[in-house]
Amino acid sequence: MTGSMTKKPLLTIKNVTKKFGPIAAVDGIDLDIYENEFFALLGPSGCGKTTLLRMIAGFEFPTSGAILLSGQDIAPLPPEKRPLNLMFQSYALFPHMTVRQNLAYGLEVERLDKAEIRRRVDETLASTDLSELAERKPEQLSGGQKQRVALARALVKKPKLLLLDEPLGALDKKLRERMQLELKRLQHEAGITFVIVTHDQEEALVMADRMAILKSGRLLQVGSPEEVYEAPSDPFVANFIGIMNFLKGRMETDGAFTAEGHSLLPGAPAKAGLALLAVRPEHVTLSADGEGLAGVISDIAYHGLDRVVHVRTAASDGPVQVRVKADEGRGLDIGSPVRLAFNAAKCRVFAAEGGLAAQS
Repeated sequence: MTGSMTKKPLLTIKNVTKKFGPIAAVDGIDLDIYENEFFALLGPSGCGKTTLLRMIAGFEFPTSGAILLSGQDIAPLPPEKRPLNLMFQSYALFPHMTVRQNLAYGLEVERLDKAEIRRRVDETLASTDLSELAERKPEQLSGGQKQRVALARALVKKPKLLLLDEPLGALDKKLRERMQLELKRLQHEAGITFVIVTHDQEEALVMADRMAILKSGRLLQVGSPEEVYEAPSDPFVANFIGIMNFLKGRMETDGAFTAEGHSLLPGAPAKAGLALLAVRPEHVTLSADGEGLAGVISDIAYHGLDRVVHVRTAASDGPVQVRVKADEGRGLDIGSPVRLAFNAAKCRVFAAEGGLAAQS
């Protein structure tokens, strides 16, 4: 997020650990999240992202560490005392209430003036395009409409921070893709900080200003979607976000990466030794002859606008995936020998044992 380094964080997570018996579900996480930021917590099942969200919401308490919201440590506070809201995947709408009543309920519990409740509900219904559905009950709504009602019910309380736990997980693919853009629009218009938990990498890439990648309770990398996609910090992040090819080889003292007799100079130098070269399918080109890493086409997958060509090589455990335009892939055949070339500026090099190769 542009300028975030100069802003004061809205939410600060300081060395937070959460243990269940001897197991640390969250292990010493430090993280700053800024005002009006759409922030994604991303990782595989069991990585600690939902536990971290539940600690922010107040449904779990840290074993150690502090959680600061606008400078106040909220870790000891119960959920109802925190100026934030949590939107669950299940939406949890009251089935006997209309859309309007669902939105008004939380404000009525706060004993706000009736005129103020009506004003805020009407305003929120309009901003979320729900005015025409105000008198319907949840059973009369589609999945996307229910999702918007749940979001509107959270927004109407004007929290400083809105937490979203897999909010689009129950929707079908097309509706989920449409709602991703809708959520981003509503977040921007509401001016509220969103923190979303998801295991869907594409969802995070589309919506987030910044994202955090977690594994086994630890924070591996924080950055913009572009930073994490283009410059992953280690092989796990590289493999988790998008499709990544890995080639086994070694870094030479002259700064070249070599694999099966093929050599190239990666964009960033690394220390000599056994190494993995990571490269995205869109940064690999193939040809029938010439120079490059030798391989054989093992499969071709048609994706409409493009084709993904799978090439077996001696330098990779699995096939190297190459993305080509659909028309360019028409003359390719399974079993054909090819040569692979790599955009060196887009390659990342990692130490073979799994860490990021030390930069010289």
